[in-house]
Amino acid sequence: MHNNNSLSESITALQGALFINGQFRQGAGPRLPVENPATGEVLGHIASATAQEIEEAVSAAHHAFAAWSRELPKTRASALHRLGDLISADALNMAQIMTAEQGKPVNEAKGEVLKLAEACHFYAEEATRVHGEIVPNDQPGFQSLVVREPIGVVAAITPWNYPAELVGWKLCASLAAGCTIVIKPAELTPYTALAIAQKCLEAGIPAGVVNVLTGQGSQVGQALVEHPQVSKVAFTGSSAVGLHIQRTCPQVKRLSLELGGNCPMVVTASADLDAAVKGAARRSFRNCGQICIAINRIYVHRSIYPAFLSKLGAAADALSVHNGLEHPAADLGAMASAEPLNKTRAHLEDALAKGARLIAGGKAPEGAEYANGHFMRPTVVADCTHQMLVMSEETFGPLVGVAPFDDLAEAIALANDTPYGLASYAYARDLTEIHTLSAGLDYGNVAINNVDAGIMNAPYGGRKQSGVGYEHGREGLLEYFNFKHVRLHHGVGN
Repeated sequence: MHNNNSLSESITALQGALFINGQFRQGAGPRLPVENPATGEVLGHIASATAQEIEEAVSAAHHAFAAWSRELPKTRASALHRLGDLISADALNMAQIMTAEQGKPVNEAKGEVLKLAEACHFYAEEATRVHGEIVPNDQPGFQSLVVREPIGVVAAITPWNYPAELVGWKLCASLAAGCTIVIKPAELTPYTALAIAQKCLEAGIPAGVVNVLTGQGSQVGQALVEHPQVSKVAFTGSSAVGLHIQRTCPQVKRLSLELGGNCPMVVTASADLDAAVKGAARRSFRNCGQICIAINRIYVHRSIYPAFLSKLGAAADALSVHNGLEHPAADLGAMASAEPLNKTRAHLEDALAKGARLIAGGKAPEGAEYANGHFMRPTVVADCTHQMLVMSEETFGPLVGVAPFDDLAEAIALANDTPYGLASYAYARDLTEIHTLSAGLDYGNVAINNVDAGIMNAPYGGRKQSGVGYEHGREGLLEYFNFKHVRLHHGVGN
């Protein structure tokens, strides 16, 4: 059970705060409410950053870049290790802040905070391993050195579904590379980002290296996209907003856009059925399906289709849904706001109207506990076709559509029938099927016989409308560097 007092104190300390040039200050702009999605109560308010505050934050980051970019990699690494340790030590408090504003159960939120700490340590290690290369020339007396230099000021615009990790990937890579950063968190989940800023302050990260501005994306985020001193925009969010960012940059900027998905899972006749059901239940419904790599749609070989449906229905019905603060170990908490809940309901109604069968869920859980929050039971619909929204659009909610297939080529064609290409999943034990699927699925991430499509030390990114650029791994760090070719004539040997 959470301690209400410590949580309200934590949030009170962050009311209306902006973090600019190493200091928390009260924002001058109008206030926006932040709600607890499980109860509908207003937790507090944030400040909408004004044009002057945005200017001060970018200016602070620009000024700090001169020294931070020249700092020894080992010094930057030490700062990131300190940050990771401070975050780990306060993980429960940070998790409760996240649950209060985002809805996911506290235990799950704590796991996310610990993964943020892991990102700090991973990028700290990477910071000291940024190597250049020497390229042979085609004539004697010359040497070509290729060196990597940090890009400059990064604007990180982050979403509400993973309010710690998706800040962390950008923050840690920026700091490791020698960039400085201005973070604009989602207006639904701003306190988690401000709590991270508190840790940056405690870790002794120099003033101006990390800044946090709150407010609406259409105003504050857009101002950062358009700011001439912002050299790179790192965005995670919807494909529509990602495309808008790409279109509205007034000057050429480096972009990392991690956008939507519409992730399929293929279950072949050779699959371990119980493992496939367990994976499907986890990746369809974790965080209420509010995850870019959630399974949206499942294609199951006809021979095991009825068995798969009954087992997945039972697995969905067995999941617990509760207020995530009151029940830290619940499987699902509240959805983050009315918007994803309404979209989930619309996709469900559309599927049922077009002939889908309801296997599990389909409505909000009943009882006084759920009356004022954004709750939905995990929902499974069967006999789906690509005429249904659940199969053709990203739902971003606890709803999954299932359809049968007869041959593998058909399943791969259906899986690839989407403008998105972030993650895909497959369960199969036949080696030919495994290799056919991994070669045929047109996705940046393919997870076979597991549903954890990303790990910290391998590149994570999408294809097609799912974005450009990579996070994680050394590839994620290289997104924050420019390359410089130094061609030297030393005259030795000619």
